[in-house]
Formats: sequence, C-alpha cells, structure tokens
Amino acid sequence: MVITSSMQPEVRARYLKRQVEQIRDITADRVVELVVKIRSEEESADAFVDTVAEALKRRGLSTQARDLLPADQSTFDEGRKSKEGGEALRQHAESMSAQMSGSAVPSRVQLERKAVSALETFLQSDAVKESVAAVSAVPAAQRPEPMAPISFWTSSSAVLQVRDEDLDKLASREDIEGIYLNQRLSVPPVLTPKSVPSAVLDNKVSSWGLRMIGALSAWGAFGCKGDGVTIGLLDTGVDADHPDLRGKIAAWAEFNSMGQEIVGSKPHDSDSHGTHCAGVICGGNASGRWIGVAPAAKIAAALVLNGAQGGTHAQILAGMEWAINQNVDAISMSLGGLIMEPDVPSTYTRAILSAVKSGIPVVTAIGNEGHQTTGSPASDFLAFAVGATDHEDRAAGFSGGRTQVISESPVFPPQTLPLVYSKPDLSAPGVAVFSSVPGGQWQHMNGTSMAAPHVAGAIALLLSGTSIARPSRVPRDQKAFVIQDLLTGSARELGEAGQNHRFGFGRLDVLSAIGFARDLGY
Repeated sequence: MVITSSMQPEVRARYLKRQVEQIRDITADRVVELVVKIRSEEESADAFVDTVAEALKRRGLSTQARDLLPADQSTFDEGRKSKEGGEALRQHAESMSAQMSGSAVPSRVQLERKAVSALETFLQSDAVKESVAAVSAVPAAQRPEPMAPISFWTSSSAVLQVRDEDLDKLASREDIEGIYLNQRLSVPPVLTPKSVPSAVLDNKVSSWGLRMIGALSAWGAFGCKGDGVTIGLLDTGVDADHPDLRGKIAAWAEFNSMGQEIVGSKPHDSDSHGTHCAGVICGGNASGRWIGVAPAAKIAAALVLNGAQGGTHAQILAGMEWAINQNVDAISMSLGGLIMEPDVPSTYTRAILSAVKSGIPVVTAIGNEGHQTTGSPASDFLAFAVGATDHEDRAAGFSGGRTQVISESPVFPPQTLPLVYSKPDLSAPGVAVFSSVPGGQWQHMNGTSMAAPHVAGAIALLLSGTSIARPSRVPRDQKAFVIQDLLTGSARELGEAGQNHRFGFGRLDVLSAIGFARDLGY
C-alpha cells in the first residue's frame, strides 16, 4: 500500500507510521539510509497517467498479441491537425499507445524544474537539516561514514542518512509520500550451464537467440543494425576493452550506495554480468559468432551493482536519472529485488514514468525465482518486463511472472484503481545464451538477465529501421508506448491466448516488428 494525494491526513500519518515500523523491523541500526519520496499533487492528477492506465487496463483483455499493434501513423497526423483529432486519438486507444493531445504533457525541463523545487524545499527545511546534522554526533562505531543528502528529480526522491530516533519526526512531514529503506540488492543469479544442447552449439553464425528473434534476417531485409541508437545499460559495469565491445561504450558512470557519482571512474566490470548483457545488446563477431542483436548500436553504461557487494535502490535510481539525462533511446536493467506479494512497491514508478514521458522504454528482467514470483522494478506497471525462453520456445523454469495489484498509489489517479495486471509483457531468449565476459572471453549463461538485453537490442534495430525516432513522426510522450506495442503486438504467441504469466504476450520477433512498423507507416 502506498499513499495517494486523496488520503486524509490521519490515514497518511498511520501509513507513514507503519513504514517507519517496517524499517525498524528490518534493521536495528542507529543510523539508517533512506529513500524519501516527495509528494507531487500535480503529477498525482496527471492526465497522461490517467490515459495510460485506462489503456493498459483494456490491454489486459486482449486475447491476441496483434490487438496491441499501435495505430496507423496517419492517426498521429490526424491528431495534429485539430483538437477533434486529438480527442479521437484518446478514444481510439486500444493499446498502450493511447493518445492524448500532445500539449497536455509538460516538457522534460518543466517536469525537472517542478521536481527540483519540491526536493529543494524538503532538503532545506529545518527539520531535515537538523536530522541530517545529528548523524555526525553519533559515535563513529554506530554509523556509516556521513554523506550529504542527494536528490533525483526523475523519481522525486531524496536519499539521506538519519538517526533511528528521528524517523518519526521525518514521517510527520506533510510533503512526504513514502519512506523506504535504501536496501541492498544482489547481482541477479545467473548460471553457466554444465552442458549446452547440441541444437544450441549448432548455431555457428550467431548465438541461437539472434536467429530465433529474427535479428539476422532484419539486418539483411531492412539494412539496420542499430545505427545511431544508444541503449542505457544499468548493471555491474562493462569491460570496454572486450573485442566485441571495443568502441561501443558511448558514456560511463559509476555510483556509490547513496547514489552519488564516483568522480574519475573508468569503464570496468565488477562482475561479469554487465559485460554479458552488453554483448547481447550490441556485441560483434570477434568469437566467430555474432552475439549482439544490434551490433552497430552504442551503450551508455552505468555501474549500479558493485559485484559481490550488490547495489542499492539509490544507486539504481541514480543510474536511471543519469541515463535519462544522457538522452538514451532505451534503458535495459537486468536487476531487481524479489517481491513476495502481488502488491507492487512504488520505489521506481516515478523514475520509470519520467523515462516514458521522455520517450524512453525501460526494459527489465522479470526475475529468476520461478513461476508466481516477480522482481522489482520489473513488477512495476510501466516497466517493460521480459521473461526467458529456451531454444525450443519453452518457458524457462526459472522465469518469473504472475498477477500484480496496485490498490492505492501516489502516481495513478484514484479513478483508475485498483489496477490488476500481469507480468511479464514479453519473453525472449534466456537459456544457454552465448555472449561476452570480461577478459576477452565468452560464456553461455541462463537467466532472465539475458532475455532483457535481447529486447533492448531489438529496440535499437526497430529504431534504426523505422522513422519512430523522429519527433515529427511520433510524439515524444508516445514513443515508448509505440515501441513497446510494436514489439508485443508482433510477438510469436505462446501459451494461453493473450498475456500469460509464462510468456507475456509471446516471444520477441524483431523481424516481424519492423515489418509491421513499416506497414503501419512508421
């Protein structure tokens, strides 16, 4: 449960009190690191979110993937010509690409200014200053190294250290919508299989996943390999000197546990996970096999999971903001924390919403704990969640998926609630996937972590093979939805009719996605 702007003060107070109690149940530390979400009345009533939520509700009733294909390009053109056209777009919305008049969405600069102003007001308040300053008075043996608060406009959140005894005072503020422990997340578990099926090894030209999703055919049929596209990869880092990735790291950043950027950091991989994911997105054929879905694409890599130490919510939120500010074309996150209940936390919702409003799909791995489990942020309503399949189009046993619920939310308007929806949205190759690892080597790995970058790479192919990336063709606030609808609407349908917990709407087919996009005028 998360608070809404419509909650009465006494209800909000009880909720925040329970959050404080939950934090104290988790840790007995004298000083705690928090992610504090600041309320935004204006965004709670955002017509954009209202429209998207209603469209996504209808989406859940679709019994075939093709129902999700976006409107013909001419529909956008008609909507630009008149107010009536804009209203027609709203009523036409049968999929995630629900339309609304473009002028209703504030620019990213406007959104940033409003969020920064609210965060500055919070951080400059006497109560917060006093709470933060009091940390230094705690004996060094009972606290972490004091760090200055940091804020992220994309998630309307601040990360700060406070004493346990100051939690109640903090929770009494009216401008707070939620308080979360800055919990640590592990690097997602992946497995190097002891034996690889001969049908996988028989793929001598490329990894089996590239052939299965139609990437090789898309290169030949449409002449696109991801040229001019940059994918934001938030992971354990990347080996920029790997022969399959050399020259493809367009930007780099590393963040500490509080979400502060580490000055002077150079590209490296603190594990092997990030380099493997990077190879799936844009690796070449240095091994003798093509491993990357979009070998001409670039990567903006952020280290938000530090090897054996893992990462934190603050690191991931920092990485998301950095990637959005880098103007990437999509964000790929093969990370997350296991969520045991169907109720979805709002830790990442505003950050994903900021990305979507900027035209950036957020591709997430659903998790590796099996059927009827999911991970956050993949469980988030607006995340583009991906499950894993094998070379015979069977769902991987470890791949997650289930029905999720949002009963109350600080983001979605009350009239759209409760939201009941399924995850994942799509599936992609995630078993015995051959890709790069640090030190100029290659390995086969299992995991939904391997499936998500297939989708991110497919986005690069889709953008380089169509006109979707041109602002004159697709409105900025609809770009992410058009991309997601084309990929889900063109999927090879597997399992139950419509969306199901094992495959989503089906297995990724980027060749068909580009074909449908061109047929629809994109």
